[in-house]
Amino acid sequence: MFLEQLPQQLVNGIILGSIYALLALGYTMVYGIIKLINFAHGDIYMMGAFIGYYAINAFHMNFWLALVTSMIVCAILGVVIEFLAYRPLRNSTRIAALITAIGVSFFLEYSMVYLVGADARSFPQAIKIVNFDIGSVTVTNIQLMILAVAVFLMIALQLIVKKTKMGKAMRAVSVDSDAAQLMGINVNTTISFTFALGSALAGAAGVMIGLYYNSIDPLMGMTPGIKAFVAAVLGGIGIIPGAAIGGFVIGILETLSTAIGLSSYRDAIVYAVLIVILLVRPAGILGKNLKEKV
Repeated sequence: MFLEQLPQQLVNGIILGSIYALLALGYTMVYGIIKLINFAHGDIYMMGAFIGYYAINAFHMNFWLALVTSMIVCAILGVVIEFLAYRPLRNSTRIAALITAIGVSFFLEYSMVYLVGADARSFPQAIKIVNFDIGSVTVTNIQLMILAVAVFLMIALQLIVKKTKMGKAMRAVSVDSDAAQLMGINVNTTISFTFALGSALAGAAGVMIGLYYNSIDPLMGMTPGIKAFVAAVLGGIGIIPGAAIGGFVIGILETLSTAIGLSSYRDAIVYAVLIVILLVRPAGILGKNLKEKV
């Protein structure tokens, strides 16, 4: 039975993993630049889903326009959060910034509960579902679209980081922000740009997961946000390709857990993997163990 389900579950895992990968990229970029674990990132994903929902329902946009709108609004939201909540704490202790990130997360969640209610709502089916049977595996056009968009965004991000002037500035700030500032790089602008990029990816992930699962609610970002953080740590936090790999691994693990009848424990299995990774290879799959000078 398990072997019969295995190909289908692997496909489902890759699709889910592409969503986790997009989320994990936001975590890893922000950590790489300012060593902050932005626990509000999962709630940007939730905001993206709701922006897409209202763009399609209230403004009658098509799916692609709603996706782009959600990415733009989430990018602006990410910059605003960085400016208001994190920038004043730039020189504070790590724990102060971490507690603030958790506070921002709860603020976004319960603001949305207050504004739209706590009940789940159906995401509009903006794209007609078409099934493709390939042997024993069934794939929908929506699954293929999610994978294609996710891979496109990941490649675009890698090109921005490696090939553009702002990408070079991001890499410089991540190595040494003081030295980068002395070389004429505007550190605040670079950090804001990093938040904008990560938040745009989270917004895209939110719209696509809404279309995929056909259900959204104000607390939907909490669990995927933590799993995406696990994916970032698994791949090597601060390393962009590592976050993408970690996302796919977590997605496949989660669906395989369901295939072997452990669907009730799939979250626990993901967190158990985090514990094992931290014990065996703390730097992650692509990370390097660096010794800090005293």
